[in-house]
Amino acid sequence: MKSHRPWWIVIPIGVVAVLALPILEILPQDTALADDPWPHIAPRPPHTDHTALMPGPYADGPAVTRACLECHVTEADEVMATSHWLWEGDPVTVPDRPEPVRVGKRNIINNFCISVQSNWVGCTSCHAGYGWEDDTYDFSIEENIDCLVCHDRSGQYRKDRGGWPAAGVDLVAAARSVGSPERDNCGGCHFRGGGGNAVKHGDLDNSLTNPRPRVDVHMGTHNLVCVDCHRTTDHNIRGRALSVSLDNTNEVLCEDCHTPHPHLDDRINSHLSTVACVTCHVPRVAIREATKTHWDWSTAGQDLPESTHEYLKIKGSFEYERELIPEYYWFNGRSGRYLLGDRINPAGPTELNPPRGSITDPEAMLWPFKVHRGRQIYDAVNNYLLVPKTVGEGGYWAEFDWDEAARLGSEASGLEYSGEFGFTDTAMYWPLAHMIQPGHDALQCRHCHGESGRMNWIELGYPGDPIDWGARITGTEETGTEGGDR
Repeated sequence: MKSHRPWWIVIPIGVVAVLALPILEILPQDTALADDPWPHIAPRPPHTDHTALMPGPYADGPAVTRACLECHVTEADEVMATSHWLWEGDPVTVPDRPEPVRVGKRNIINNFCISVQSNWVGCTSCHAGYGWEDDTYDFSIEENIDCLVCHDRSGQYRKDRGGWPAAGVDLVAAARSVGSPERDNCGGCHFRGGGGNAVKHGDLDNSLTNPRPRVDVHMGTHNLVCVDCHRTTDHNIRGRALSVSLDNTNEVLCEDCHTPHPHLDDRINSHLSTVACVTCHVPRVAIREATKTHWDWSTAGQDLPESTHEYLKIKGSFEYERELIPEYYWFNGRSGRYLLGDRINPAGPTELNPPRGSITDPEAMLWPFKVHRGRQIYDAVNNYLLVPKTVGEGGYWAEFDWDEAARLGSEASGLEYSGEFGFTDTAMYWPLAHMIQPGHDALQCRHCHGESGRMNWIELGYPGDPIDWGARITGTEETGTEGGDR
């Protein structure tokens, strides 16, 4: 059928086309956002089927490792140089310390389960090895490396006390399934830090195993896995945790994949010398699972009604929050650290890992944190935090005797115990960098600025809201505009 177009429509179309051509000629030819992170995501290694390569049977975990090392001859040396194996970092020079400091899970105090020392069999179920049951553990024995905890893809591998494979694990099936680490490999320990799902971090829990897009844009929308960002060379996994680190080496940055000025709106880009990307793009955490925000050990031992999120006799009282709004602090990537034997003021909270930085520090930016506040045992004469033994014979969880727990823990840690104890407040800081939200769910101007904004500008060192007062001054130059005139 022939189409008859009215002549009066053709004339206006022609006029518009003539007028539009000069305008199109002067417009930018590429108005797309310049930020393209995908070239920076390394290709994932091809999978190698190990079914024929790992025939079994295997009597125990070390037997699997011996079979792995028959082909992977250099990997043991690589693993044994990492913090995942040693639970210690390299020595770091820090302010106010006469000598370089070497810290890690192996030798620090936290305000969750407090310390690995004297509690090895309970804590080392998340060690990347087998058989760490006391302070005599030999870190030079290759066959004690646990290859499966990172590489099992059978879905049934689990670890138990001392890092040994849990009862009922099919080691042959696990060995034949091995492949590149997926989210559940990393999450087996990192989602469950502190004794349960979502307890420690706030931005890491098992909702990230297969997340919906509203939980995390990288994993839920774009299907990234942990090692896409936490890139690995010679088994050294890139990344750091403020809970066990002092410096900013080996750090994962948004700029590893994203351009430093990723927004089309320069008003947003102008914030980026002062405001970390995650400050806007992690507007809340504990999206699906509540996270622990307070732990009071002083109430333990009572025969009260028990609830996982409120009270347990062996652990005391808890507070949990879901959809947690972060707290905001200046952060230059480094931290202070409470070390064994440091004196405290028991009348005020002791900060175990305070983030370093200030409004005048040109390296510092505003970062979102989960702050976990606790109340834990200390020596009332020596005024330092104690390491109590909680797990095993004589431990608090068996005897409900704080004096005995303090004595046994002090023997293991080398700290003198005066025989008198009390409880004092502490705080730990957890920078938030997961559960990233896309732009349309990120913080908007009103969330930070104005009378109802979530920032406490006075506590952060400003004279008031920078939309009224202008940007910070670092001492040598002004950085950022933060929505206001300088």
